[in-house]
Amino acid sequence: MAGCARSYEAQSRSFRWSIPDRFNIAVACADRWAAADRERTALIGIDTAGALTPTSFGRLKSESDRLAQALRARGIRRGDRVAILLPQSAETVIAHFAAYKLGAIAVPLAALFGSEALLYRLTTSGAKVTLTDALGLAKLTAIRTELPDLTAVLCTDGPAAGAEGWRQAMEPLREPFAAEDTGPDDPALMIFTSGTTGPPKGALHGHRVLLGHLSGFAFSHDGFPAAGDRLWTPSDWAWAGGLLNALLPSLYHGVPVVFGPFRPFDPEEAFALMAKAEVRNAFLPPTALKMMRRVPEPRARFGLKLRSIGSAGESLGREAYEWALLALGVPVNEFYGQTECNYVLGSSAALGVARAGATGKPIPGHSVAVIEADGHEVGPDAPGEIAIRRPDPVMFLGYWNDPVATAEKFIGDWLRTGDLATHDADGYFHFLGRNDDVITSSGYRIGPGEIEDCLLGHPAVALAAAIGKPDPVRTEIVRAYVVLRPGFAPSDALADDLRSFVRSRLSAAEYPREIAFVDDLPMTTSGKVIRRILRERAVTE
Repeated sequence: MAGCARSYEAQSRSFRWSIPDRFNIAVACADRWAAADRERTALIGIDTAGALTPTSFGRLKSESDRLAQALRARGIRRGDRVAILLPQSAETVIAHFAAYKLGAIAVPLAALFGSEALLYRLTTSGAKVTLTDALGLAKLTAIRTELPDLTAVLCTDGPAAGAEGWRQAMEPLREPFAAEDTGPDDPALMIFTSGTTGPPKGALHGHRVLLGHLSGFAFSHDGFPAAGDRLWTPSDWAWAGGLLNALLPSLYHGVPVVFGPFRPFDPEEAFALMAKAEVRNAFLPPTALKMMRRVPEPRARFGLKLRSIGSAGESLGREAYEWALLALGVPVNEFYGQTECNYVLGSSAALGVARAGATGKPIPGHSVAVIEADGHEVGPDAPGEIAIRRPDPVMFLGYWNDPVATAEKFIGDWLRTGDLATHDADGYFHFLGRNDDVITSSGYRIGPGEIEDCLLGHPAVALAAAIGKPDPVRTEIVRAYVVLRPGFAPSDALADDLRSFVRSRLSAAEYPREIAFVDDLPMTTSGKVIRRILRERAVTE
C-alpha cells in the first residue's frame, strides 16, 4: 500500500492499494514475527493485582499450530465455522489464528452474550466447534440440544460435561502446521452486526479485511507504528472495534497489545491500567471516553504516556473531544465505519485533519460520499446517507446465507450504510445518526448526536441519549434519557434547566420536551446505545 506522503491531500492523491495474491491473517500477524524473533512480545496481560504477563509471538505461532491440528483432527475443514466465545486473552488470539490457518471462518462471540443471543448466532452461522471457557460453557450447556451443527466444544478451563479440555486436546500435538494457502478474498471472519436496528446479520469478510484497515489505523494513530508503541482497548475483541480497530493491526505491525481482566468497564481502573502497562496508543469507544470524564485530573494523577487515541462506534461529539484534549493532552482521532465496511472516514491531528464535532474526512484509499436515496451525491451541508464505493478491501463479502439482504445493501457501486451525515465545503463529514434514529419534529430532521453532545456539556449529565417520541401534532417530539453524575438528583427543576440549556445552545426545534432520568442506558456489548429500545419504551411512558 502506497501513501507515505506528508500531507492529507498528497496521501489522498498518491494512495494505491497493493493487495497480494496470497494472504493469511495468522501468518502475517504471528508466524512471520515468530520467524524473526520468537521471544518478541505480542501480548501483555495485566491481572487484578496489576501484575504484567507477556506472551510472545513464538507462543502464538506454536500454540495456534497445535490448536489447528486439534481442530483438524475433530473434522474442521476449510470453510467451516469456528465460534470463539472468550474474553480478551492469549487463548482468544490463538483461537483466531488457528481458524485462519485452517482456512476456516472465525466467528467471534462476545463473552457477555446470554444463551438466547448465542443460540441465534451459533444457529445462523452453523458453527461446528466452539472454543470457550467455563463461563461460556455454562451458557452453551443450556442450549446444546438446540445446536445440531455443533460437534465439539473445547474449554480453556479444562474438560467438563459436554466439553473437552483445550490443553488436553493440544497436548499430544507438537509438529508445525502448514497454514492453508489462502487468497485475500477467501472467507476468514464472520462478525455479527450489533443489532441496534434489527436482528443481527453475519457479515462475512475475507483475509484482505486486515490489509484494508492498515491505512486507517496509521492515519488515526498518527503514523503507527512508532518506537515504543503499545496498544490497549477496553472494546471486546469479539467486535470489529476491538478486533480490527485495535488487536489485529497492532499484531500485524509487531506491536504489543495489552489486555486486562474481564469485568465491567471502570474509568478509574482504565486509567490505572494504562499507566501500569505504559500504554501509548488506545482505542476508546465514545461511551468509554464519556464515562472517563468523571475522573478528575487523570493526566496528573496517573502519569499517562499516551501518544494517540482513536475512537469510533458512535459520534464522539465536541464536548468529549475538547475534554480529552484538555484532560489527557492528546487529541482524539475519531473515525467511522460499519461491521460491513469499516475504517473509511477519520481524523488525523498529525496531518491537520481534525475538527471538534466532525468525524473527519475520507481516509486515503477509500471513496466515501453522502448520497440521496437514488444514489446521487449531494452537495455540501445537505443531509444524506453515507456511502462507500466498491471495490474496497475493507468491504464485506456479503451477509452469511442472505443474498437478498446483501443486494439491498447496495445501490449501484455504492454500499449504503443507513447512517446519515452532511459534509461541509472543507470535506469534513458530520455524523447525524442512523436513518432510523433521526428525529422528525415539526418538519425538522434532527440528529440525536448533537442533542446528546449538548447535554453532556451540562455539569449534571454523565450520559445521555435522545430519541423521537410519536406526537400527533409534531410527528415526533424529542425525548432525552439522562444519566446523572454523582452528587445530582432528579428533579423537575433540573429537567427544566436541561431543557433551557439545550434550547439556548441549539434551537427551539431541538431541545428535549421530555426528559427521563435513568440509572443507565441500554447498550450493545460493543458500547452503542440501543435507541430502538428507548423508542419502544417512550411509547408506553
